[in-house]
Amino acid sequence: MIDPDYDSMADYVDVESINAYQMLLEEGKSQEEAFLIIQAKSRDNSRIPMQWDSSENAGFTVGTPWLKAGKSYPHINVENEIQGPIFTFYQDLIRLRKEMPIISEGSYKPVFEDSKQVYTFERQYEDQKLLVLNNFYATEVEIDLPAAYQNRQILLSNYEDAEVSEKILLKPYQTLAIYVN
Repeated sequence: MIDPDYDSMADYVDVESINAYQMLLEEGKSQEEAFLIIQAKSRDNSRIPMQWDSSENAGFTVGTPWLKAGKSYPHINVENEIQGPIFTFYQDLIRLRKEMPIISEGSYKPVFEDSKQVYTFERQYEDQKLLVLNNFYATEVEIDLPAAYQNRQILLSNYEDAEVSEKILLKPYQTLAIYVN
């Protein structure tokens, strides 16, 4: 789901946003400037009803929701995504967490802590190791892979053509889990 992209302040119910809007006007901002700030920062952005389907109120309720759904619900909703890549990726994550104790019970150790682009950590459980790499940016990044993980099994990736060798090129927003048993 994306931010709701409301058209006016009348769509917001968050008291903090409403008060902030008034303060911005009192500070000399125009209505348009103040509204753009509220659109970007309002807590209501993360409080809109779950977008279950494309029906009225995004399938959240047959009544009147306390906060209306965003404009994206006709095409961004659970019903449309149920067979999509994000939903199936999360299903895989949940399945792995249930099947592999290393994921839920393994020790945690940060790796590549100096990297500004990649969040990486290692889990260990008994004789198993798991390295998880997450590129949170829209640009590729090359990583020198620790020797223990070179040419090992890819447990999970959100890209189908992922490969593991001495160096790895993480694609934009790629997540990769490498497993050593």
